[in-house]
Amino acid sequence: MSIESKALRRIAPSATIAISAKARALKAAGRDVIALSAGEPDFDTPDNIKEAAIAAIRAGKTKYTDPDGMPELKAAICAKFARENGLTYTPAQVHVAPGGKPVIFNALMATLNPGDEVIIPAPYWVSYPDMVLLAGGEPVAVETTVETNFKLDPKALEAAITPRTRWLILNSPSNPTGGAYTRADLQAIADVLLRHPQVWVLTDDMYEHLVFDDFEFTTIAQVEPKLYDRTLTMNGVSKAYAMTGWRIGYAAGPVELIKAMGKMISQTTSNPSSISQWAAVEALNGTQDFIKPNAKLFQTRRDLVVSMLNQAAGIHCPTPEGAFYVYPSVAGLIGKTAPSGKVIETDEDFATELLESEGVAVVHGAAFGLSPYFRISYATSEAVLEDACGRIQRFCGNVK
Repeated sequence: MSIESKALRRIAPSATIAISAKARALKAAGRDVIALSAGEPDFDTPDNIKEAAIAAIRAGKTKYTDPDGMPELKAAICAKFARENGLTYTPAQVHVAPGGKPVIFNALMATLNPGDEVIIPAPYWVSYPDMVLLAGGEPVAVETTVETNFKLDPKALEAAITPRTRWLILNSPSNPTGGAYTRADLQAIADVLLRHPQVWVLTDDMYEHLVFDDFEFTTIAQVEPKLYDRTLTMNGVSKAYAMTGWRIGYAAGPVELIKAMGKMISQTTSNPSSISQWAAVEALNGTQDFIKPNAKLFQTRRDLVVSMLNQAAGIHCPTPEGAFYVYPSVAGLIGKTAPSGKVIETDEDFATELLESEGVAVVHGAAFGLSPYFRISYATSEAVLEDACGRIQRFCGNVK
């Protein structure tokens, strides 16, 4: 008899975490491995944020806080939404959790009943469908295409909505594709949602500040105020402020929803680290001067990776608008033979053979719900990226 519950058996381990762990194990065994699988900025947390955390420790601010975030952080989040997104929230409309993933999980657990459906554009971040399943819901993947830069088509959204649809999850810029929704894109989606009042929107804006080529970021409640009362706008400090390990995610939405999420967190994780919360206050209230230069560095890395991958035989790599990922197609390699002699039948075969042959760890597209593709995170130095992309070119050149 399996020790796992029926709920746990409905889900799979995170593919991105599993591949990163495999790459670390190979490194520990002495292999020359370049891991491009983890979505984590290589920049250090800015000094003003670290100093705020140290000051909080020295001031003895090390006790429990309110389960869903302390008042000072909620005030900073309200100010951020007003300043950057033109959205007005009160602290009672704000939820803070130990990372963006728990924010989403709390929302789904607090609202889904068995059989409720959640529409998720594919490719998607690997955790969305599994969190829906754990919450008792049914994920409904709606495939996108490279021709639309992997963005949800309003007609496809309309076709996927049923009386059981409870949520639409939107992620812009996207993990894994880097695709981002323009104001016009979001308005077209909003127009569909306005016809279906039972559908709420969870918008994952974690990569808001990592946009390129003068792209203007907007979020759906900002674009269509009529959706304000059924939108949960989620964000966090992990990507823009290089604070992945600090574990602070947050969201704002209707009071009734936030209360339900607060009930959920009060009986699970309870509050995020008090020290991390004080660091996040400084991140949101302090200088933002480093954000645009960091985004510019990511844009340079993007251009390098897109150029080099498009020179690899059998690979086509679109140019994303944001985040720090590319999602290239390996359709030109399917059915061919890797240097090991194995036939590449899937994108997972491609990723496995690439790791074994050249020591480059990437995540296969099937993990994100759309094949045959793979994801690269270019949140590392240009020298490492050049080396990795050169190895990919060599691997592809040796495929027969």
